[in-house]
Amino acid sequence: MTDVVPQATTVPQDQQRTVRAAVDQHIRKLQNGYFLDQAYAVQALARLRRGIGRPAMELPDLWGLLGVEQYYEAGPGARRPTEEEALRAENAAHIAVTLWALHQQSNRSKRMHVDGGPSVGTAVRRLMSGNADRDEPLRKRLVRAGTATNVDVLTQRLREIVVLLRKDEIPLDYGLLAEQLDQWQRPDGPSDVRRAWGRSFHAYRPAKGSGENEEAAGQVDTTTHEMKEDE
Repeated sequence: MTDVVPQATTVPQDQQRTVRAAVDQHIRKLQNGYFLDQAYAVQALARLRRGIGRPAMELPDLWGLLGVEQYYEAGPGARRPTEEEALRAENAAHIAVTLWALHQQSNRSKRMHVDGGPSVGTAVRRLMSGNADRDEPLRKRLVRAGTATNVDVLTQRLREIVVLLRKDEIPLDYGLLAEQLDQWQRPDGPSDVRRAWGRSFHAYRPAKGSGENEEAAGQVDTTTHEMKEDE
């Protein structure tokens, strides 16, 4: 089962794929090196974690570690992104890659980035145990992320979720997250991302007969679920 991201007519599809593919390609390379205990990858993760919550490109120490180069390596004939598009993509890549570095920290047994893996909404649902006292604070964390008013607040609330996912070794698709972070910065983007997270949260079901597994995600039904602040 896979998460479905609602398509916005204002977003060029080639641009969406480029941001997502760039982050996926970059993280997979670092993740492989980290699992092999290669010094460059271990050091890169430590440096990336220091960039969480900082503006993209502010820290020269992170230049070359965010996968932005892959974003600009579009296919033949592709137009160069505008300044506005580049800024959105750089912000999205920075947030996604630094959060992954936190998520993967000290874990060489499971990959915390899975291409085609859970979205934020699905991952939070997977954290839930069926115990209302434990589950309600988790649901509220997702609501708080969905209703963030700016990128800085969103990053902080996603960081809180990632810490919980790291503890339970629940992965994310960080390419998808980068794509959604890019979308979030566009006009009407937050509502589109909110719908995607709400749908995957509500529609998630464990894979039958196999229990929880890293690749499981939600199937979307025909109902649109909006995430709203509690009264």
